[in-house]
Amino acid sequence: MADLNKVMLIGNVGNDPEMRFTPNGNPVTSFNLAVNHGFTTKEGDRKQETEWFTIVSWNRLAETCNQFLSRGRRAYVEGRLKTHTWESQDGQRRFRNEIIANQVLFLDRQPAAQLTEESTGPQGEVEPEDLPF
Repeated sequence: MADLNKVMLIGNVGNDPEMRFTPNGNPVTSFNLAVNHGFTTKEGDRKQETEWFTIVSWNRLAETCNQFLSRGRRAYVEGRLKTHTWESQDGQRRFRNEIIANQVLFLDRQPAAQLTEESTGPQGEVEPEDLPF
């Protein structure tokens, strides 16, 4: 049986992306994505919870995310889950989950002056109905 580690999220970017470079010169961009979940309690009240995810993108995707994403923008992120584990200075074991993105689609419409075939690349503009689920 094959293994599978796949995450698909749609949400709002919570902070402006931060791009940095590895010692080898590879770009890496990180940002947070807020994903809302609505539900009804036993009492019939509507509640909403927000889950925050750290997204990491590499190379050309990192450059594109840094260029086109900003706080509040809506995005579809597809990737894999990766857990980092370390021991803090006080001896406590700590961990952090990240989504390593292999695809990011920008779901908001940009002003027409900013949209060109060259600037959007293969991601382009995608409507929620076009998503694969």
